[in-house]
Amino acid sequence: MALDRPAYRIKRQLLGKPLTTEHISDEKLGNRTALGVLASDCISSSAYGSEEMLRVLVPVVGAAAFTLLMPVTFAILLVLLLLTLCYSDVVTIYTRAGGSYVVARENFGPNVAQIAAVALLVDYIVTVAVQVSAGTNALISLAHLAGGGFTGLDHLQLPVSVAVIVILAYGNLRGVREAGRLFALPAYLFMAAVGLIMLAAALRGLTGGLPHADLHAAGVVPLGSPGDGWLYGASLFIVLRAFANGGSSLTGLEAISNGISAFREPQGRNARRTLITMSVILGVLVLGVSTLAHYTHAVPYTDGTPTVIAQEAHLAFGSGVLGTAGLVFVQLATALVLYAGANTPFTGFPYLASFVAEDRFLPRVLTRRGHRLAFSNGIIALTVVSLALLLATGASVDKLVALYAIGVFTAFTMAGAGLTVHHLRRRERYRRWKIALNGLAAATSAAVVLIFAVTKFTEGAWLVVVVFPLGVWALMRINREYRREATVLQGIQAPGADRAAFRRHLVMVLVESLDLASLKALRYAHELRPDEIRAVHFAIDEAHARRLATRWEGTAATSVALELVECPDRRLRHAMKELAFRTTEDGETWLTVLVPRRTYSNALGKLLHRGTGEKMAKSLTRLPHVVVTILPFDVSRELRAVEERRRQRTT
Repeated sequence: MALDRPAYRIKRQLLGKPLTTEHISDEKLGNRTALGVLASDCISSSAYGSEEMLRVLVPVVGAAAFTLLMPVTFAILLVLLLLTLCYSDVVTIYTRAGGSYVVARENFGPNVAQIAAVALLVDYIVTVAVQVSAGTNALISLAHLAGGGFTGLDHLQLPVSVAVIVILAYGNLRGVREAGRLFALPAYLFMAAVGLIMLAAALRGLTGGLPHADLHAAGVVPLGSPGDGWLYGASLFIVLRAFANGGSSLTGLEAISNGISAFREPQGRNARRTLITMSVILGVLVLGVSTLAHYTHAVPYTDGTPTVIAQEAHLAFGSGVLGTAGLVFVQLATALVLYAGANTPFTGFPYLASFVAEDRFLPRVLTRRGHRLAFSNGIIALTVVSLALLLATGASVDKLVALYAIGVFTAFTMAGAGLTVHHLRRRERYRRWKIALNGLAAATSAAVVLIFAVTKFTEGAWLVVVVFPLGVWALMRINREYRREATVLQGIQAPGADRAAFRRHLVMVLVESLDLASLKALRYAHELRPDEIRAVHFAIDEAHARRLATRWEGTAATSVALELVECPDRRLRHAMKELAFRTTEDGETWLTVLVPRRTYSNALGKLLHRGTGEKMAKSLTRLPHVVVTILPFDVSRELRAVEERRRQRTT
């Protein structure tokens, strides 16, 4: 048995023992693990959703923003309720990975479904960048508050975020079960951390000892002044901007429907239970963080650190030893859950991409499972694009949020609209209630998309608005190409289409020198039993060609005559193409070109010898009656065999 290649041995060391296909069922997630893995993105967004609302309101209405924050938060929670009911319906009816993509495809057709596909793919990419950047912000905030205002780690925002994405990709390449074990715990730690903050704040508030943040500290966002008029002087446009920013709290809600294939049977029931549990937890966390901001006046900082939730923890726990320990726990839990939230797309994106690829709207390579049964190509694609986005924005959460919610709320719209059509076509129990609910969810989500596109257009949302139609066009173009190829390759052929259509078969062996590689090719040519065998050498070096011809005439190793073809301009591939064309231009000759390729396993051999076989083959691929076969000859192995025979003779 041949030994594994060095590259494969390294891959095995990095990723572990390869898993066979029958282990796919073993890689499914239980409900508790699924809640940690798939819900981390949704739950962790509560760490920055309220802060993003304040980032819009505070510069306009100042301290009044903390009062205005609560009605905006309740509006977000109302949307959460609608979407939870909608997606409970999705996971009950559609128990295959794809979420809103599947809903749209089944109810609107595959072409319209590509809007949902692009929306989800964009959302996954942005989610990775946002969550990782926010997680790094949490760590820097810890250094800022626990270190008495020390901010010397701000320059690490980008490199740390990049490193985390690489680690996440590696963890997921090892397989779903390993990713579940690694990323489930942070979600539960974060829930406990926020619960601890709320408990400490409640106790201090009841005793009158809950302090306020300093609204005039160095680095906070500029404070506006509430004037007379609607909602403390805030215009409808500003409130809608705050609502759009707060919509980032709901991203990740679709992850369970997109990754439903990762659940154990019965998948629909398990996914629905996990979805409802996740939504309840998210609602409590968002309301808790906003309420704490309302009472503590924790205010966003221009550079993003310290974060609002970090300030809330600091104010709730105080500055003693226990307070510092509590702050450390909260910030580490926040960073971990945000990083784990960035892991959710590594589960959803590859599943969705494979599903879209099965429909032939993405390259089929995305349907292949890798070494550990993960969709490795999808994971690698997500890693590369999210890293590029992170580098382009400098890992700034504020810049990334502008790109965030349009994708996911477009997917929400497609899911609600698709379910509305689904129930309109059926006569079932509670039909009218389901139609009204899903229609309202679709309309509300579409309104959020419009609000976000308008209010955040100049802050970067224009990029997503441009990417969407381009992305849909690209997916449609891929599908059109696949269909064109299928028309040609899978067309119905006439009876006997596999029979020979040519009267003459000629085999041409390309000869570089008289050696074992050339003789092996000639021996193989005889095995093909063609009508004629020709050995051809292109005379680029005339002296070498003369020496080769002399040796060829004097050898008994072959009876095939050597043909020298002049090639004065040294355009070897061009000369070969012309010769092949002349040989087959009669329309009755089928030409097989055998190209010996000398291979070398050692680095020195590869360096000293330049292989031209593949280039030669490529130059002939467009000729209609020509087939090229490359015959490898392992020179390094032959050298070892010769040396072994010599040692045996001397012993």
